[in-house]
Parts: sequence; C-alpha cells; structure tokens
Amino acid sequence: MKKLLSVLALGAAFASGNVLAWGNDGHRAVGAIADQLLKGSAAQAHISQLLLPGESLEKIANWPDCVKGTYCGPQSPEMLTYVAANPKHGQYHYTNVPFQNTHYHDHGVGTADDDIVQTLKQAILVLQGKADAASNPHGFSQREALILITHLVGDIHQPLHVGNAFLGKDGQFFVPDTQGQIDDVAIFNARGGNDLLLDDAKMTALSDAVIPAPLPVEEGMAKAPAYPKSPTKPLHSYWDTTVVDYAMRRLSTRTPQQFARTVIASAPVVSGNSGDPVSWPYQWADASLAASKIAFTDVVAGPATQQTSRKGDVYHVWSLTVPDNYPVPSSALAKQQLIEGGYHLAAVLRAIWPQ
Repeated sequence: MKKLLSVLALGAAFASGNVLAWGNDGHRAVGAIADQLLKGSAAQAHISQLLLPGESLEKIANWPDCVKGTYCGPQSPEMLTYVAANPKHGQYHYTNVPFQNTHYHDHGVGTADDDIVQTLKQAILVLQGKADAASNPHGFSQREALILITHLVGDIHQPLHVGNAFLGKDGQFFVPDTQGQIDDVAIFNARGGNDLLLDDAKMTALSDAVIPAPLPVEEGMAKAPAYPKSPTKPLHSYWDTTVVDYAMRRLSTRTPQQFARTVIASAPVVSGNSGDPVSWPYQWADASLAASKIAFTDVVAGPATQQTSRKGDVYHVWSLTVPDNYPVPSSALAKQQLIEGGYHLAAVLRAIWPQ
C-alpha cells in the first residue's frame, strides 16, 4: 500500500505543474555526462569541495525534485531548510514561453521572476562569486547553487520546460501577445503539456513497432514493480520519462552511466555557448524553444473536456493525436537534448572554475 501511495503521490506531482523534468534517469544521465567530462579538471576539484562524501553530479541531480515530496525517501534536514527558505522553489524548474516563439525575453509572456532562466542566472552568479543581495534574493549558498545548476541545466534542455502550449477550447494553438490574454475562458495555459493527454495504450503500440524492446533484466537486478496505469499520459510526462527510456533503449543502454559513456564515445556534435556564463541560460532557453517546435510538430489537439481534481477543482484537458512515428523523432530529440544538457553542464562549470 505504501508503494502504491508513493506512485499516486508522484502522479499528483506530475499533474501539479512542470516538475520532474527528464525524470530520475534523465537527470542522472545529464549529471553522469558532466561527471565524466570533468574528470581531472580544476572545476572537478572545486565541485568536490561542495559535495558530501560519496556524492557526484549524477547523485545530486535529482535533489531539487526530491525536495518536492517524500517519493525519494524522507527529506533530510538540509532539504527541509531549503524548502522553508524557498517557498516558490517549484517555480524554479520551468518557464512557459509560447512554443511558437523564437526567444526568451525578460518579462515576456509566460516568464516569471522566479522561473528557470532567472534562477539559473542567480545560481551562476553565486558560483562566480559575483552575487549580492539584489542578484541572489533567495540567498542561495554555493552548495545550493551547484545543486540547482546541476538540476536546472537538465530541466532547461527538456523542451516542454521552456516551450509551452496555449490553446482555446476548440484545441487550436494560440500565441498570446500579453499575459492578460491567458484568461482560462477563451485562452488556456496547457501547463507545460500537463493538460495535453496522450492515449497511453496507443502510444505503447506505436512505440512497440519502432523502438527496441527493453533489455532483459540482468541476474540479481530487481524487476520494476507493476502499478495500475492510467489510460492517458500527459504530454509532459511522456517527455519527462518515456522518451528517456526510448533513447536509452535505442542505444542498448540500461543505466545513466552506460548512456553517458556511450554518447561521449560517439563524439557528439554539441552546440557551443558564448559570452559571460550568466547569459548562457538565455541561449539554452532559445535552443529549447527550437526543440519544443519539433516536439509539437504535427501534434493535433481535440476539443477541451473537463476533469475534476482530487481537491474538487475543475480544469480543462485536451486529447492529442500525434504522428504514428512520433516515438522515433521524439526519442532522437530527447537523446540530443540530454547530451546537450550534460555537455553544457560541464562547460558552464569549467567556465566558472577555469583554474
């Protein structure tokens, strides 16, 4: 029963907003890539001074998601202190720029003072030693800044944590010019794809036809428990976890470390960043907006229907139709975004600590 309640709690977390980007394995993969790229560097020496014994970037990568509940286990005193000091920490993980846009702009539609771009800027300034009370309003410590950068660099490369859909009751996508147009009467915020629903059985059938089967469970490894499945899956959840699984299966890898070793060995082409590292979150957001356009290519929403939350709140959802080969381009994009996230995480830490 406790396991079932944990799964239900995790599902509720997905439904509550843009959380858990890339899921556990995706964030660990980003951290594992950076860990391997930073071996022997000056940055690694600085990082080790901020980590506890036994920690790595891979192992701390999910910390900012774990503080949102107890599905990672009991919260540590450090987590409880962070949550108490950061009541809006859930907002640090995403922004909601219309996916049709090309650039993230401060104070633009869907942005916020505590969104992912602004939080990354603050954390980078902290590690650079350039922060003051105005630029670090939440008072992040250097360790907190490192943890946040490790996680949020992963988040900002998940396309739906930047590019958001706004639409009408008829399912037509809309590009709002002002925040005031998003009134939840004529124009609705799809909340990072959490209110856009895929037919889970159909998606499973589509993926079975084009994605390699999971690797057999190795001797001694525990099998993943089977839990009751919902007939629908939010598009956000699909991009958090499902495409990560597909990307790993397509590379015949099972763990984040195996994924990291495999992609690094392939010498991938990764986009570079320029200028002061504090400006890099804007560049990452713009690249993620471009990726979100691919995520929404040929995706069609049906008319809105109403659902009622456990709290009794009524909200709108839209059923989606996607191309039959959607698992192929989406998993390929997820693979590239995970690689970009890992390489960019290593790059920003090297830039902060060149020696």
